[in-house]
Parts: sequence; C-alpha cells; structure tokens
Amino acid sequence: MPSHNDALEEARAAYEHHMRTCRQCHADAARCPVAKHLLRLYNNARRGQAGSAQR
Repeated sequence: MPSHNDALEEARAAYEHHMRTCRQCHADAARCPVAKHLLRLYNNARRGQAGSAQR
C-alpha cells in the first residue's frame, strides 16, 4: 500500500513535469486546466499528509 509521502511526491512530480512540458503553461503566465487539476491533486495530498500527521 502506498504511503502518504509516495502520493505527495507522485503528485508533485506530475505537476512539475507538466509545467516543464506543456506548451500552454510554458508560453503563458497562466496555468492550463490540466495544471490546475494537478496542482489541486498535489494540494489535496499535502493536506492529507498534514491531517494524518496530526492524528
């Protein structure tokens, strides 16, 4: 079973990879819808990790 750290690192890596390779994100200052979704996944994973650490 993957740990919270694995999920967090995977979400971060996916977001960073997308930001490096997406033409729209690279050309514009604004993020594309996919980047926004990946950032939301990363933030949710980070919140999940912080919530489990408090328990």
